[in-house]
Amino acid sequence: MKSDRRAESRARSDRRGQAHTLEAIAASILLLSSIAFALQVTAVTPLTGSTSNQRIEDHQSTLAEDVLASQSANETLKAGLLYWNESERNWHGAQWDGYHDGAPENISLGQALNDALLDRGVAYNLNVYFWRNDQRIREQVVYLGEPSDHASVATWTVTLYDDDRLRDADGNLTATTLSDAEDAYFAPDIEPDGAVYNVVVVEVVTWRM
Repeated sequence: MKSDRRAESRARSDRRGQAHTLEAIAASILLLSSIAFALQVTAVTPLTGSTSNQRIEDHQSTLAEDVLASQSANETLKAGLLYWNESERNWHGAQWDGYHDGAPENISLGQALNDALLDRGVAYNLNVYFWRNDQRIREQVVYLGEPSDHASVATWTVTLYDDDRLRDADGNLTATTLSDAEDAYFAPDIEPDGAVYNVVVVEVVTWRM
């Protein structure tokens, strides 16, 4: 009788031991799964970096687009395109390939670009695209270097008219119209018999310095 009780007691102990063993294995699996999940969530991967870079690019692009939009609304974007030295056939005070220290701040466009971008550690190139003889040509206005791999681009289209007047070195209107300065201006008159002089695209390429 006693031997039966002892055998039954050992059997119950064995079952409890097996149960504890299974519980320990299950707990270990759960712990390892939790650790693996946590590592997947917090690990820094190429995708994480790409997402971060994309946010930076979007922010830079938004800054440039805001400048172009506000300058267009104030009609000062076109004024920047007319900041042209007819006798030098170049932008006032620029080198042959544009400005290399940022746009001139005595015109609204230049000041706005420098305040919104350069002062925040964002480099930019400013280009203007136009058509000549069915070819799309780029006029380099500001060149601050070679854009990085994560550069972003903002553009704005501007219509120039024959009676738009050029600006002097101080940004003031002159008596010279685009029609008068046709041969000396960077873009040609694409509609000699009409009021439209040319349609250009202003491009701002931005990247983090």
